[in-house]
Amino acid sequence: MFGAAGDGVPRNRETTASRAKGGLLVVGSFALVLVVIEVINMLTFHALNRTFGLRPRSLDGLLDIFTFPLLHASVNHLLSNTLPLIIFGFLVFLSGLRVFLTALAFSWLGSGLTVWLIGDGGITVGSSGLVFGLFAFLLVRGFFNRSWGQILLSIVLFMAYGGILLGALPIVAGYISWQAHLGGAAGGVIAAMLLRPRSSGTLQG
Repeated sequence: MFGAAGDGVPRNRETTASRAKGGLLVVGSFALVLVVIEVINMLTFHALNRTFGLRPRSLDGLLDIFTFPLLHASVNHLLSNTLPLIIFGFLVFLSGLRVFLTALAFSWLGSGLTVWLIGDGGITVGSSGLVFGLFAFLLVRGFFNRSWGQILLSIVLFMAYGGILLGALPIVAGYISWQAHLGGAAGGVIAAMLLRPRSSGTLQG
């Protein structure tokens, strides 16, 4: 099907291009917000972490669920999360804003609730739970959507980044919140389940 202007450009190509531009804008803006927050955090000697970091099993810590992914322990911590967050977020956004926001929201809540419930104590900060959630969403959505193209992408992503899944296991170093990783990944899978097509069918391209 071609555009209304009859210029010979397939409409789905226009849609993909517009989503790519939107994805770069939204994900890039989110990454910029994280950088600005980290600069402020550094200038205040990371006082934001002590105020808005997630404290497990505390009543007021429930509100921290909405803030802790925006904070980081250091610049290196931020940088280690930013690149995969941009890559995975962009790939999810190619399926549309609604899909991106749903995957992000469930990753965010899954990560935060898991830390709040079974965190080891102390204060947890960082967007790695979002990274794991978006990654898990990309890994499983093709199987729920019955899409060969998305399954192929998940295989490529698993081969390139599959090693990070070890970070969702309790065997990781104590300074890494495996609870945030595990909860984020679970949230991503739940989002993929909720967004699956209602009617069953054969695998699509």
